[in-house]
Amino acid sequence: MPHPSEMNAIYAPEPGGPDNLQMVQRPVPTPKDDQVLIKVKAAGVNRPDCIQRAGNYPPPKGASDILGLEVSGDIVAVGKDVSEWSVGDKVTALVSGGGYADYCLAHQGSVFPVPEGWSYLEAAALPETFITVWHNVFQRGALQPGESLLVHGGSSGIGITAIQLAKAFGAKVAVTAGNKEKCDACLEQGADFAINYRDQDFVKEIKDWTEKKGVNVILDMVGGDYISKNYVIAAEDGRIVSIAFLQGGIAEADFRRLMMKRLTHTGSTLRARSDAIKAAIVSELKAKVWPLLASGDIKPVIYKTFPMKEAAAAHHLMESSAHIGKIMLDLSGE
Repeated sequence: MPHPSEMNAIYAPEPGGPDNLQMVQRPVPTPKDDQVLIKVKAAGVNRPDCIQRAGNYPPPKGASDILGLEVSGDIVAVGKDVSEWSVGDKVTALVSGGGYADYCLAHQGSVFPVPEGWSYLEAAALPETFITVWHNVFQRGALQPGESLLVHGGSSGIGITAIQLAKAFGAKVAVTAGNKEKCDACLEQGADFAINYRDQDFVKEIKDWTEKKGVNVILDMVGGDYISKNYVIAAEDGRIVSIAFLQGGIAEADFRRLMMKRLTHTGSTLRARSDAIKAAIVSELKAKVWPLLASGDIKPVIYKTFPMKEAAAAHHLMESSAHIGKIMLDLSGE
């Protein structure tokens, strides 16, 4: 499919705040043998983008310095080894960088079809959060039907996705969030219990909610003193999964609880994982979750959408933590 040789893209020429972001002209990239080139219609804004912009999360070796980890759009070119995808396919994809641009490369194994009836904006809200939740809650955390999940940061894009998927697969869900509006939003998305951590002691609340048995799986994006508190409220044989440390990654904890309760504390990052590992997670999602999306049982919550040229405003909003759900960039030109 014909496409121009130059494109608009957003990157940070040096570490700093949101206003450091600049729109520049870059050459349209050429797909390698196992890649597709996507004409981007929408891109997700994620906290790792902000951390990269601030200079604390450099792209993996070989990845684009252009921001953006998830996109949707139309395939306009494919590498010679690509068999599953064709020019003209409507897709959404997880990428290692390059999403805030008119065109973006994606490895063929990290590409999904746009669910039937979904908009490009809705589709672009899927890859980063759904892959993160599936890998950490269901693969690493091994959440089972009938078990309980606690999500710290329940109103974030990751949090909303965790609520929806956990409920879809038969689990009970509790969340922590920072105000009544966010707690109510989590309950509307299916959470069974929501705790305003500013006004309530979530340790006491979880103990009461579980009748002192504790929760089976904890998804933690906060870190700091939540680490030791998680050990207190985890059930026997509980699993704690750390995926971010907004309050820092250093904490004191009584590891006797880990031993006595037979706890598993694990964690992961996604961006630097190999294409093969990402493709394996994507394959599971396609088989087990994508049918739910096509049926409309699960839909992303999009809080606000910005044109690409207003990426700085999107980052200001992300760092304010005022949002509920996803923040998106619209590159459709409409």
